[in-house]
Amino acid sequence: MVDNFAKEYLHSDLRVMREALLWKIDGLAEYDIRRPLTSTGTNLLGLVKHLSIWEARYFGEVFDRPFPEPLPRWDDAAARGTDMWATEHETREEIIDRYRRVWEHSDATITALAINSPGHVPWWPRPDVKLFNILVHILTETSRHAGHADILREQLDGSTGTTAEYPADQHDVAFWDAHRAKIERAAQAAVAKPDPSGSTRNS
Repeated sequence: MVDNFAKEYLHSDLRVMREALLWKIDGLAEYDIRRPLTSTGTNLLGLVKHLSIWEARYFGEVFDRPFPEPLPRWDDAAARGTDMWATEHETREEIIDRYRRVWEHSDATITALAINSPGHVPWWPRPDVKLFNILVHILTETSRHAGHADILREQLDGSTGTTAEYPADQHDVAFWDAHRAKIERAAQAAVAKPDPSGSTRNS
């Protein structure tokens, strides 16, 4: 009973986080979902591509239920990092549709297996795992990248929120300028505050 509850709980949260990630690219222009928004090149469509590939691997070959489409090999040094961005030949629809096909494949694996079913992750230091380990890992990874996507989307048009059902209140530029200024004043005041030895914190 507890095992079934845990599996369904984790699986339900994973479904929510998947949708949240895709929501972050809704309504954006082609350039904005592809362009690098950090110094390391992080971009919205690349996050979707990355998660589609790795979820396929973890719920596929790890449990001897390989995803029925070609995937880059995990141990191919030449392919490292290519999962994090989309080439000009890869369309938005192609990447999103593959991610949704991965969901179907993963969901079938999760439904078919018990939470303590064994799997093998050859690229992990401790490769023998259970379905529970992989559910937690993919939920964590998807949630982490959904958080990245939330910040990237905020940079583009100021919109934030955890899911489509719960978008954050939208405010104008003046509101956020005043809010940032308040936080900046607090940060500067904290640095300038003397510590017990009598010196300031930024010295």
